[in-house]
Amino acid sequence: MKSRQDMNRRTFLRNSAGVMAAGFAASHFTAPESGAQEAATAVTGFDPCERCALGSTGVHPTRLGMGTGINGWNNQSALTRKGNDAFMNLLRYSYDNGMRYYDLADVYGSHSYLKEAMDDFMDRDEVTIITKSFTRDADELAADIERYRQELNTDYIDGVLLHCLTDPDWTENMKDCMDVLSDAQAKGWIKAKGVSCHNFDAMAAGAESPWVDILLARINPFGAHMDGPTEDVVQVLRTAHDSGKGVLGMKILGEGSIADRKEESLEFVLNLGCVDAMTIGFLNPEDMGEIMDLMRKTPVA
Repeated sequence: MKSRQDMNRRTFLRNSAGVMAAGFAASHFTAPESGAQEAATAVTGFDPCERCALGSTGVHPTRLGMGTGINGWNNQSALTRKGNDAFMNLLRYSYDNGMRYYDLADVYGSHSYLKEAMDDFMDRDEVTIITKSFTRDADELAADIERYRQELNTDYIDGVLLHCLTDPDWTENMKDCMDVLSDAQAKGWIKAKGVSCHNFDAMAAGAESPWVDILLARINPFGAHMDGPTEDVVQVLRTAHDSGKGVLGMKILGEGSIADRKEESLEFVLNLGCVDAMTIGFLNPEDMGEIMDLMRKTPVA
């Protein structure tokens, strides 16, 4: 007997065919980057380095972003533990190949690495920086935002998210923190605000909240390391997207648990029509190059 997740995956892939491609294409535009290397694989499907409209935020990341938080916690991650040279080589590879979206967080310890890259070879105005704060205290969050700007040596950050929300009532219990981000946005210190969620009800609350500009959510066709059944999560993401929020996908490969089914997962997420861009964690240029090539070959439904 087929599992419920397998049935859900097939159902969504079938239902999305013919209708998702138009919606996805309408919300995206191409902006070639100067200096990017010519793609090794011709684009017949989805260009990983195409600039995408992140809802109505005015922020335009590339469709694929570099995640920096593989097993990230306590100001480090699997990527930082590889050392500065490895991290910088991967950043340079991503940039040279047209990527312009970088997913950071305070608990990943990745701010200083991107700063070094921007000081050396990246153009700050070309890159989209999304970072996250794990604090639940308003005063600490205000201090975080100023510290992040200093750590990144930038006047503004494209998006700051409340990190890893699990409280279904966070829209009531975290009003002080929400006000801090709203104030930072009004001052031009951040372009957009939002949440990353690790709980279905918290994610659903984010999709409904008019305060949220960006929703970062775990999504793949197999329910791997997600916050609920795939069909339920997709419905929440559609609700968010339809209301003008920017939707970012993460855990596309289920923290590596479905890496052997990467083609299926990429095809599913790319064709949903309600995920504007995605972040995937990489530890080496070879894996990044493989995903970029697979995206270019992924059929548009």
